[in-house]
Amino acid sequence: MKGIAVPPLSEIRHYLESEARSPMGDVYAINPSSLKVMTVIVNGEAGYTADVRLDELLHALGQWPVRTLLDSVQPGQLLIDLTSKLVELDSYFDQFRLLMVTIEGQRRLIVMWDGRAFSQHILRALNDGESKLSAMISNTPGVVYQARMDITGELVFLYLNDACKPLLGQDAEAFIRQPTLFGSMIDKDDLAGYEKTMRKSAQTLNVFNWTGRFWIEEWQDIKWINLRASPRKMMDDTILWEGIMTNITQSRQEQQAIRQSHQRLSELSAHMAQIKEKERLKIAREIHDDLGGNLTAIRLGLSSITKHLGPEQEILLAKVRQLESIVNDTFESAHRIASDLRPNVLELGIVAALEWQAVQFSEQIGIPCDFVSSHAEVPLTTEYAITLFRICQEAMSNIAKYAQATQVEITLEYSEDQIVMRVIDNGIGIAPVDTLKPDAFGLRGMAERAVALSGSCKVQVGLQGGTIVTTTLPVIAG
Repeated sequence: MKGIAVPPLSEIRHYLESEARSPMGDVYAINPSSLKVMTVIVNGEAGYTADVRLDELLHALGQWPVRTLLDSVQPGQLLIDLTSKLVELDSYFDQFRLLMVTIEGQRRLIVMWDGRAFSQHILRALNDGESKLSAMISNTPGVVYQARMDITGELVFLYLNDACKPLLGQDAEAFIRQPTLFGSMIDKDDLAGYEKTMRKSAQTLNVFNWTGRFWIEEWQDIKWINLRASPRKMMDDTILWEGIMTNITQSRQEQQAIRQSHQRLSELSAHMAQIKEKERLKIAREIHDDLGGNLTAIRLGLSSITKHLGPEQEILLAKVRQLESIVNDTFESAHRIASDLRPNVLELGIVAALEWQAVQFSEQIGIPCDFVSSHAEVPLTTEYAITLFRICQEAMSNIAKYAQATQVEITLEYSEDQIVMRVIDNGIGIAPVDTLKPDAFGLRGMAERAVALSGSCKVQVGLQGGTIVTTTLPVIAG
């Protein structure tokens, strides 16, 4: 493996090489029927010790068909080498030599652990595994590293692979020689989060997962890097992390571009809504002033004509009365259109406007609608009042079209930091998928209006059915 050798592999290799040179392994004398250990000789010393290797051995001997083979050996046979037959049943036994002997009519299984053969076997596997591990690490899209926390709380690197230079602009040896170098590259605004996450991982032994910005001096550039590693506590109580560093700069930049795009779209939507409200106000005033003035003049003219017509001119009188009726209907239509564009009641405040809207809904749709407010007056800016009014208007329109409701309630709750409006119906409810439909422009428009004022608008199914539209806005006094 290129770079700095991984300490655990070196330690394992040193141990196995020494074991391979050891002149003698352990010997166990075992009752083959009960699998009770009669004698243990460890490196030539008699005694008994609870050994992981021994536990594994007894477990393997107790498995079928190994147990069947042991029971098949009759006591009359003085010495039988069972090694090859047991290895055929389970390759686990290739690290032992197993002899069945008969002593004073009692069977004994003599198991000799060949430490040298076992170590040489593991060394071969280790050599194969190390080459595979090296190939795997060299093809990993990131920096594979191993680090520990020293007594000062500093992260000290023990190993970094060759991907270190392309990612961080420094060779692995630089970070190993200078433990503070890595931390000095982290953006000062992200450093506190990095240290907090590392300490928490060390305390809880949970996965260390952190993302932050690094200043690469050599390239005069900032990179977004994700660190993910698994911690474990060592014998000396230090914490060792093994993991990978990944360059996520491109994905971060794409996320930022998407967020900026969304922000610009929200700002544009808010701007268009403001323009729309101004245009509505302008048209409403023109209808009220110009069209209303003209209709008033026509009405006065017709009234003057009526006075000059005698009883004998019944046909003309009928025509005049018909025109007066049309003028009156036009007055009503103009008033309704102007009110829809910009209700004059908004000038009286949001409480009066929502109460008026509840009454209009009941009269026009025929569904009872109650309005409840926590305050008689709520001091909001015109922009905020219009936003709440329009959201309520859209919600009521949806109820009339789709909800099949028999009861509607509008509530307004005002506090020092926020105002919450809810439009509640007892209809069939709205399915979550309906909010995602491509043509759900009304719902999106409600949400966009609220977001433009740093608020939110949520459409949810009620606990007992129906739909609840909840709009929350931060309070800005008018």
